[in-house]
Amino acid sequence: MSAESSVLVKVQNLTKYFPINKGILFQSHIGDVKAVDDVSFEIYSGETLGLVGETGCGKTTVGRTILRLYEPTSGHVYFEGIDLMSLNESGMRAFRKRMQMIFQDPYASLNPRMTVGSIVAAPLDVHGVPDGKDKKERIDELLDMVGLNPDFVNRYPHEFSGGQRQRIGIARALAVNPDLIICDEPISSLDVSIQAQVVNLLEELQGRLGLTYLFIAHDLSMVRHISDRIAVMYLGKVVELADRNEIYLRPLHPYTQALMSAVPVPDPDIAETRHRVILEGDLPSPAHPPVGCNFSTRCPLAKEQCFTADPEYREIVPGHWVACYFADQFVK
Repeated sequence: MSAESSVLVKVQNLTKYFPINKGILFQSHIGDVKAVDDVSFEIYSGETLGLVGETGCGKTTVGRTILRLYEPTSGHVYFEGIDLMSLNESGMRAFRKRMQMIFQDPYASLNPRMTVGSIVAAPLDVHGVPDGKDKKERIDELLDMVGLNPDFVNRYPHEFSGGQRQRIGIARALAVNPDLIICDEPISSLDVSIQAQVVNLLEELQGRLGLTYLFIAHDLSMVRHISDRIAVMYLGKVVELADRNEIYLRPLHPYTQALMSAVPVPDPDIAETRHRVILEGDLPSPAHPPVGCNFSTRCPLAKEQCFTADPEYREIVPGHWVACYFADQFVK
């Protein structure tokens, strides 16, 4: 997957700040919430890149900024070599047909006043797919593809369970044959038994249609199951990126080590021998991140340099990127 020709999406120094304003009539800019701060990674065609981290670390903002649902503060997103940030509205509209999103909350992301058929047909209408028999056949095909009865086209979202609603959202995302789907915590609001069904469906569709996923989640076990590579975010920055097995078996960043030590192990004998890393302190505010390394205030390895300068995000071994001064000591 390292070949340059196989890169579908390249995110380069992506930054998204939300301004903090004071006052009602005469607003003054007093600061910024640094939701995404200088993030870079690549997504290869046909792979699933998992994006994990604590709630509020900027995962969802990364996904929405890639699609330009949020306009970036700075940085670039290249889709097959085309800089999406340089496109005007009409140019971006053509690329949105190739990039779709599955939203986190299946209860809030479906319009309760629209039928299932209308919801799934919405992307077809936006991108000018012909009406009539062809359109109806496409809607029936999409519903069947995600495991729903095509006879449900005239029902409303409130008549479905959470898992069924998320399947409707997946059908909507597939309607215009996208290349990239950003899955924004698509299983976090579902029951555990339903989560497995939805993840299996996503894997089946990827194999059948050749899809590429950016899978955003905080369930580390599920991310390891579905992802090819995993990127770990902390307070707006990517601190580590590697192959899924590499990052689980040999995490090099202290924050990743803490995350992996929290993953439940089904074997009690193995669980007893594991070293549990407990982080001290609270997560800093993205409006006032620490000087130097963002993780310095909670890191057990932090030294003076960590509080003064941000560590370089570097490839410490082939395919394994880390932003930590002391990552070399964990390389074996």
